[in-house]
Amino acid sequence: MTPTDRPTAARCHRWLYFAALLAACGGKTTTSAPAQEAPASRRPSAKPAVGALQIPVEYHRLPNGLRVVLSPDPESPTVAVAVYYHIGFRLEPKGRTGFAHLFEHMMFQGSRGLPKNERAPLMDSAGAAHNGSTRFDFTNYYEVVPSGALELMLWMEADRMGGLDLSQESLTNQKGVVSSEVRVNVLNRPYGGFPWLDMPQLANTRWHNAHNFYGDLAEIEAATLDDVRSFFDTYYAPSNAALVLVGGFDPAQALSWARKYFGSIPSRPQPAATDLSEPRQTKEKRHQKVDQLASRPALAFSYHMPARGTPEHLAMGVIKHVLAEGRDSMLHASLVLEHGYTAEVGSAVNELGNLYNYQGPMLFTTWLFHDADKSADEILGAVDAAVRQLQATPLDADAMARAKVKLRAELYDILEDFNGFGRADLLASYALFDDDPSRINQIEPGLMALTPEVVQRTAREVLRPENRTVLVVQPKGGAK
Repeated sequence: MTPTDRPTAARCHRWLYFAALLAACGGKTTTSAPAQEAPASRRPSAKPAVGALQIPVEYHRLPNGLRVVLSPDPESPTVAVAVYYHIGFRLEPKGRTGFAHLFEHMMFQGSRGLPKNERAPLMDSAGAAHNGSTRFDFTNYYEVVPSGALELMLWMEADRMGGLDLSQESLTNQKGVVSSEVRVNVLNRPYGGFPWLDMPQLANTRWHNAHNFYGDLAEIEAATLDDVRSFFDTYYAPSNAALVLVGGFDPAQALSWARKYFGSIPSRPQPAATDLSEPRQTKEKRHQKVDQLASRPALAFSYHMPARGTPEHLAMGVIKHVLAEGRDSMLHASLVLEHGYTAEVGSAVNELGNLYNYQGPMLFTTWLFHDADKSADEILGAVDAAVRQLQATPLDADAMARAKVKLRAELYDILEDFNGFGRADLLASYALFDDDPSRINQIEPGLMALTPEVVQRTAREVLRPENRTVLVVQPKGGAK
């Protein structure tokens, strides 16, 4: 070991403390007396319909505004720890495109108690699977760990929320990393950004919904250390965050630890909510993009979604499956089997998540790749014929039942994803966006209550040609 490799006394002290924490987490612990919390900090879960899935939900607000959601599962040997901040692509500052994503990287660069390059090894030694991501309306950081490591994970998340180490060296390094991601994933890749990055910019009108979420390279490079510090002080406050725990833990002990580690982080005032509303689209939009690297033409079309949380919003889940998802969908039957326009049809509501974990305006998008001898108008004609059929006649009982089974299975897949993280994701979303994580137990009853008439009415309003945005991608010089 060289002198530069030798750990300092302070570093040795940290690792001895962490080792003690890991050892202590495996044994019995005592719960401290509850701290005084904000009024109505605990809310019972709304009772779901008989026979519906019932997820345990315990909800608290700490005095500093942090939302704490506890969903225990005594049979689980692991805990999913998720910290969500209410800042995503469409809430980032104007003139700093890509900043939300850039800051996600900054959160891994070191903190008051864990200098750079110490976080990941410590998590690995605790058996944690961990990561972070940036989405339309939030940025999240999460770990799935053995139950005995829960206290350590809470300390680590609180440490970076309360004392992130922001330096010019880290900022310069991460600007380079993010710029490389943009080049690799968008600029230098065939169909880069198609359609997830393209369609919001083309279909929406407000800047926050319609800018380049991954980031303009010049604006990423222009970010300063003062920008980063201001961003952290504004958005990475407990009053703008939710902590969610799912899995094998004792709720009283977990809440005590949440108070202990997060409770002293000061609350900070939040800016006024950004108006993300989009006007009703009354005329079809058409766009063409030449892709220098593409080998075949591609086509995508999007419709503006109904407001989240309404029956019509859930009805779009039925429409997604019936119209465009799976080998028994109407568009697969028409575009693939009947006409041979394409080999596969892709479709999604919220391509960066699912039907439930977003807040602002959203698109229902369908896309495909096709041969050069097939025109976009020809394909869209077949799409329109399928849509008219869906609008003209209510779904029969069998088709409606199949769609509900698929939606229910899709929901259960989300909830079981990654050892509880999928459940944590929905709980965090409902806590941040609705201040009511118990709404997770109303999803399934809402799906089951849908009728063919609601689906037909939704198809007539949402799938209007005037509500559609079309993107045609052409290879440079035609197909190869």
